[in-house]
Amino acid sequence: MKDNFAVIMAGGIGSRFWPMSKSSYPKQFHDVLGTGRTLIQMTFDRFKDICPIENILIVTNEDYKDLILKQLPEIKESQILCEPSRRNTAPCIAYACYKIKAINKQANIVVAPSDHLILKEAVFTDCIHSAIEQSNKNNSLITLGIKPSRPDTGYGYIQFRDDSDSIHPTIKKVKTFTEKPHLDLAKQFLNSGDFYWNSGIFIWTVSSVISAFEQHLPEVSKLFKEGESVYHTPDEAAFINKIYPICKNVSIDYGVMEKAQNVYVVLSDFGWSDLGTWGSLYTHVEHDADSNAVIGNDVMMYDSKSNMVKMPDDKLVVIQGLYDYIVVESDGTLLICKKQDEQKIKQFVNDIKTSKGEKFV
Repeated sequence: MKDNFAVIMAGGIGSRFWPMSKSSYPKQFHDVLGTGRTLIQMTFDRFKDICPIENILIVTNEDYKDLILKQLPEIKESQILCEPSRRNTAPCIAYACYKIKAINKQANIVVAPSDHLILKEAVFTDCIHSAIEQSNKNNSLITLGIKPSRPDTGYGYIQFRDDSDSIHPTIKKVKTFTEKPHLDLAKQFLNSGDFYWNSGIFIWTVSSVISAFEQHLPEVSKLFKEGESVYHTPDEAAFINKIYPICKNVSIDYGVMEKAQNVYVVLSDFGWSDLGTWGSLYTHVEHDADSNAVIGNDVMMYDSKSNMVKMPDDKLVVIQGLYDYIVVESDGTLLICKKQDEQKIKQFVNDIKTSKGEKFV
């Protein structure tokens, strides 16, 4: 366990969760489910069974450093890797992996977003341990695939093939990655049985992932390799601030996983959701007799069905005659939107930024 490390990516804004999620206080720092723990706290708790607390690194935008220290008092400031600018997932993962390599060349690394929901924690932990064993067996890159329950067009898909070169029957060689498909193609994927959702959770050894960076993203690898002598020193922040603006903006999926040959997927079913939208939250919150999902102490519903409602605990709200809507209030900003139109929320945020400025987003 001492060689196991976790990298939690916590720099996103989560604009589809507006108005609760804003650039100054993104969704990973909110108690979205009303459990008393924020999403990043739940993610952190999950990894305490997989690696020592001192081996958990948080990669985030430097604007959120104080928020993380407040919400995760168990970690040290040195465990927070601050990105001076957003450059997608490949640079932030490269940063964390090169930093880990500087202190442990035998490290096993799990990379995960900070804002996902996992209901079956023990099953998740078992999947991680199986993946670590597989990655050590043949220096492979592993991703966790989620058994699809519907033809969702909001997720990427992983096609797998049966391969004997694995330590467990649920670990398969990856055949193809597909970005978010249109609905007809998503239905074909679901019917075929050999496509799983891409969870965005990765497992590898530090040597295998750095080798993959060197092969598939050499321009990114070269930048971070230059810092080998400054990681874990007072000069690290200045070095990162210098290279980040010139680092390629690319995802780990497109830059590495889709190009590498030694990629495997763990076929998983541990109650996962990326909680990317209010609609996805709706499916994971307890419903009343009229199928309303309500978070808030003083919400009264009349003649209303199938709504997603999130209100501050100190606000009395009365709703009458609504069907299949999202109703959210946060910091004096109110959203009322049809659930079927929730993909428009990103456009709302862009329009608000243009017409009202940054104050509300």
